[in-house]
Amino acid sequence: MTMKKVLEMRAKRENARLKAMEILNKAEKEDRFLSSEEQKEIDKYEDEIRSWDASIERAERMIAMEPDEIEEKPEVKTAPKNEERKFKTFGEQLMAAYRASMPGGQVDNRLTTRAASGLNESNPSDGGFLVQQDFVSELLKRTYETGILASKVKKIPISTSANGLKINAVDEDSRANGSRFGGVQTYWEGEADKLAGTKPKFRVLELSLKKLTGLCYATDELLQDTAALESVIRQAFAEEFGFKIDDAILTGTGAGEPLGILNSSSLVTVAKESNQTEKITVENLIKMWNRVWSRSRNNAVWFINQEIEPYLYTLKIGTTPVYVPAGGLSEKPYGTLFGRPVIPLEQCSALGEVGDIILADLNQYLLIDKGGINAQSSIHVRFLYDENVFRFIYRVDGQPIWNKPLTPYKGTATQSPFVALAKRN
Repeated sequence: MTMKKVLEMRAKRENARLKAMEILNKAEKEDRFLSSEEQKEIDKYEDEIRSWDASIERAERMIAMEPDEIEEKPEVKTAPKNEERKFKTFGEQLMAAYRASMPGGQVDNRLTTRAASGLNESNPSDGGFLVQQDFVSELLKRTYETGILASKVKKIPISTSANGLKINAVDEDSRANGSRFGGVQTYWEGEADKLAGTKPKFRVLELSLKKLTGLCYATDELLQDTAALESVIRQAFAEEFGFKIDDAILTGTGAGEPLGILNSSSLVTVAKESNQTEKITVENLIKMWNRVWSRSRNNAVWFINQEIEPYLYTLKIGTTPVYVPAGGLSEKPYGTLFGRPVIPLEQCSALGEVGDIILADLNQYLLIDKGGINAQSSIHVRFLYDENVFRFIYRVDGQPIWNKPLTPYKGTATQSPFVALAKRN
């Protein structure tokens, strides 16, 4: 037995492997599963490869027992590393994840290179993968475009190595003593007078990423059409995640989810009128408008439960309607109150409850997210229904930048970028 013979066996083994890969690559290129005939061929080549492996191992052991026979080992040239390939479409990546989740399924290397890593993260052999970065950008864009509130807040992406954000924020609740920013004052001084020193007061605004997950079911029929699969999941992801983020921005508790406006200590709640029986009055709206921070008036938006809208049509100051409906002479997509848009929002509270009408400047709400979206695929959850399940995990957090209402320089009524009307039921 010579090394030349071993090299010949290695060449035959490699030939069997390449033939098997040709079959797999053809099926992948055509975006389909292996046929029964192709599967039989793959099985035959796998048996052949295993046989060659055993023969090569045996031959190498025999050569090792012949110390007198020395042959120069030929130089083995390493094949150049191919440039990293990417999935052409999001649907193609989903199909690759689906095939990887099948029992004995082939794991696409493009999934492997983007596999989640670190503690408590999934691996591609179990169906786990990171959504390709260019697809992530498009998914998140659609998510925030779908979400009404999410599209208006201040967003900060954080690095892949971070799990939260700490920033300095002004700690200010009163300007009654003439100071701004929690302590900064300036003085009119005479010549040669000693200058008074002041400094701002800061607090730490801390956000830590929360996990938002969503499931999307795909039938076996849908899985046969990559384009349709991509379209359905893009829509489902964008609409559901956008809805949930909006809901958290408005009503989140801060425990395992972002802190919402209605649960924030920065919220100003305007009391109803004494002996008020109506769901809403002109006085309610005037007092809400009066309590919004003056600098927020240019950005503030009214968010309402749609059931409150009919009542707005009846409100007048003298003979002048308070509410200006959408369209008509205004040619605007939304009605207005005091010149600011009125946007119906499904997440607003029920009629008569706190949060059924809100005046908010969302530039004063901070949202952070981690750009990567982790996804998993499983054929087991809905096996009896011929459905595959895709699960998406998105990490995000948010809270109002303000931690309390502000007492103005002159006056006693506190102001805030976030104002709601008290319960009237």
